[in-house]
Amino acid sequence: MRFKLQNQHCLLFLPWSHQRISVRRCMRTNLRNDERKFYISTPIFYVNASPHIGHLYSAVIADCLHRYKLLKGFDSKFATGTDEHGLKIQQAADAAGEDPLNFCTQVSERFKHLFRSCDIAYTDYIRTTEPRHQQAVEHFWSVLRNKGLIYKGSYEGWYSTQDESFLTPSQVGDAVDASGKQIKVSLESGHKVEWMKEENYMFRLSEFRPRLLDWLRENPRAVQPERFYQAVLLELQEDLPDLSVSRQRSRLQWGIPVPDDPEQTIYVWLDALVNYLTVAGYPDQHDRWWNVAHHVVGKDILKFHAIYWPSFLLGAGLPLPQVIHVHSHFTVEGKKMSKSLGNVVDPIERSLTLTTDGMRYFLLRQGVPDSDCDYKDDKVVKLLNAELADSLGGLLNRCTAPSLNPAQVYPHFCPHSFPSEQGVGSKGRAVIEDYHMLDAVRSLPGVVEQHYESLHTYKALEAICACVRQTNGFIARHKPWKLNGKDTEDQRWLDTIFHVSLECLRIYGTLLQPVVPEISNKLLSRLGVLPSERSWAALDFLPKFQEMTCPFEGRELGADSGVLFSRLERPSLDKGKPKKTKKLQD
Repeated sequence: MRFKLQNQHCLLFLPWSHQRISVRRCMRTNLRNDERKFYISTPIFYVNASPHIGHLYSAVIADCLHRYKLLKGFDSKFATGTDEHGLKIQQAADAAGEDPLNFCTQVSERFKHLFRSCDIAYTDYIRTTEPRHQQAVEHFWSVLRNKGLIYKGSYEGWYSTQDESFLTPSQVGDAVDASGKQIKVSLESGHKVEWMKEENYMFRLSEFRPRLLDWLRENPRAVQPERFYQAVLLELQEDLPDLSVSRQRSRLQWGIPVPDDPEQTIYVWLDALVNYLTVAGYPDQHDRWWNVAHHVVGKDILKFHAIYWPSFLLGAGLPLPQVIHVHSHFTVEGKKMSKSLGNVVDPIERSLTLTTDGMRYFLLRQGVPDSDCDYKDDKVVKLLNAELADSLGGLLNRCTAPSLNPAQVYPHFCPHSFPSEQGVGSKGRAVIEDYHMLDAVRSLPGVVEQHYESLHTYKALEAICACVRQTNGFIARHKPWKLNGKDTEDQRWLDTIFHVSLECLRIYGTLLQPVVPEISNKLLSRLGVLPSERSWAALDFLPKFQEMTCPFEGRELGADSGVLFSRLERPSLDKGKPKKTKKLQD
């Protein structure tokens, strides 16, 4: 059958009984317009409480991917924001004696402050209380309703106010609350659930199970990592019940009213998920961005993003996200973060002592997408001191120390000291380990690219750290401080050692920009690398080794702005004053 799908209208041409079109066709993108565009989003964060380290982790993951895409020359959109409707917000505002909108605004501003403080370079900050979002939700609802996918019905079952989630009997278990009373709880979150019976609107989720399975089987990388892809497939082995998508207005006033039925309020998750479309320009101007949508979400909201959201989109005839990137959580000293335990990590407070880049680096260096990671102050300090202060910072200090580079220039490379091939009869001074280092650094951008693309940023940083260690070993092995600067051959070799080392540092600084933008800027500025020379396309390592021109050779180094990263001492976490290391002079 010859049939052309038209973006969001790909399912509108056929009656419902004939809409079993291959989901793959609904995933296609217009490559002419979209191949250099990219759209990444975090979940929007619930404003019932102040932000914690888990929120920052989601934001830093997405920010890193956004910055990486910009380095690659993409036109990238990066969205984050706050989810401001629902019974939890209504109750929290009542408890605080606040108007709900004022309450939401205060908490939303805390998230904005956190993101500004931690260099989260979002291009759009969405609040679900904005008029543009209400318009998008109302339109989306009307599309589903007009297609016969939403109907008036009666819901009876378990509901978790804390999770804003409906649960099947198999998802509920017995527990005892703090007073010793027997209660029912969600087996996944541990939050209390209540039996609810009310008349509201239902979405025909049960009809989408086969198409969701088709989508996942035809797109095995649609949910990453593999562990979570398999978890979604497992969930789809059972039938999906129809989903309640509204609440009675008498119970929930703080939300978007159902169009043409002021007695009902739209279910908070349907409302919240549409934010991704709102940012893309839905309902009139979303084609430019929606075809290249990627989501970053925590594992606790996987069901909503990998089952509910694709079903809503398929029902509305819209393309599905290209990838749903799922990450795990941070615990604190082996325990789940909890207000009752008093172990919630304030990311703003910690970033003041660890620095913004220090906090970003730790989260991305230790964060493993498919398993929970642990936060300990001592572990953070040891990691940052070892890898940023000592290894990377020490390397920069050695290569730019006035005692070893009195002219403060990017030195010249001597092909006789470091010939392109090591062989018998060669008069070069480079040894086999030096050639291995060059091979590792030359292949590093490809390795880092692979891991940035899959959001295994910790593997990218492992690879960079390994190369930094090799470069430090290169300098330690040849001891340039012992060379005789008055001897012509020694001077040429000394210049070559630092030329090669600065080239390594240039590659490391460029690759690290998505992770630690301030440190990278400081490093590259010290090397005299201009802003226009910091893109992915500029990663041309050691051209002099291939007998090509190096634009940096002989160029003055940039101004010395001090230590790259100040060493942290454990007591400084309490005092808020990190100590600085002395610059290496030899």
